[in-house]
Amino acid sequence: MRRHAPRVPVHPRRDPHGRGLRGPLLDPGLPGWRSRRERFDELVADLVDEFSQRWPAVSSIEFGIEDVPPSDPAPWETHSAVMARIFPADRRRGLADRIVVYRLPILQRSPSEAGAEDLTRRLLADRISHVLVIPPDELDEGFD
Repeated sequence: MRRHAPRVPVHPRRDPHGRGLRGPLLDPGLPGWRSRRERFDELVADLVDEFSQRWPAVSSIEFGIEDVPPSDPAPWETHSAVMARIFPADRRRGLADRIVVYRLPILQRSPSEAGAEDLTRRLLADRISHVLVIPPDELDEGFD
C-alpha cells in the first residue's frame, strides 16, 4: 500500500521562493489604487456635479477631458497655454456646447493636488460662465 503526501492548499499570498508576498499592495477600493488620471477625472466630474446642482443649465453642456491640447490653436486663442477649450453648439448637427479640459497643462501649473483642484474649479467656472453668459463670480462664489 502506497501512502501519498497530504495535499496542502495553495494560498495566493504565499512566499515560496523568498520573493515577497504575491498579490496587490493596495486593495482596489483604496484611494491610492487610482492613477493620477483617474483622480483628475473624478475631480472634474465632482466639480461639474457641484456646478450642475447650483445651476441646472450646466447639465446641458457636454464635458470632456484630454491629456494635452492639439497642436493647432484656435484662431481666438492668443495665449500659448491652453488648459480648457469651449466648442460652441452646432444646432444643425445636433451638437451641444462642449467644454474640454486638458489634464497635463493644469497639473503642470499647479504645485499640489489642492492647487490643481482650485485651478480646475476656476477654469470650469470661467468656461461655463462664457457658455451660459453669466459673470463667473455669480456662478462660483470663490471666483476672484
